[in-house]
Amino acid sequence: MSRSPTDALRVRIRALLSTTRFTQFASVGLVGATVDNLVLVTLVELTVLGPVAAKVIAWEFAIAVIFAINERWTFASHGTSSARALGRRFLRSNLVRLGGLFVSLSVLTLLVYGFGVWYLAANLVGMGIGFFVNYTCESLYTWKVHQG
Repeated sequence: MSRSPTDALRVRIRALLSTTRFTQFASVGLVGATVDNLVLVTLVELTVLGPVAAKVIAWEFAIAVIFAINERWTFASHGTSSARALGRRFLRSNLVRLGGLFVSLSVLTLLVYGFGVWYLAANLVGMGIGFFVNYTCESLYTWKVHQG
């Protein structure tokens, strides 16, 4: 029997409100933020890259770390463990996180070039805003927590 749109929405919202999963996701996000910022600072300070180009590279490093930890801890009970399923989730995770990257990169660009905010502070603000986009989309699209 199919669910009504209201029931489907209710199931998804309930899945997103898991305190344990949210806390785990946030903890993993802190690890990712640390990786992101370390790579960002390293690239900006030790290469000729500017903050925006360095952010894109730092982002992918952080995504790989975040995905690996979320796969084994936060969402360990969701999805099959075959190589093909893992590869699809990794690709979906990267796609989903493009939305978070767009948000954080837009905030970084606006704050650095529009308001003269220090690039690292601007990056932290952008990551904080992008976090909620990532949590929602990763939970519902990448690991489909509402289905199990």
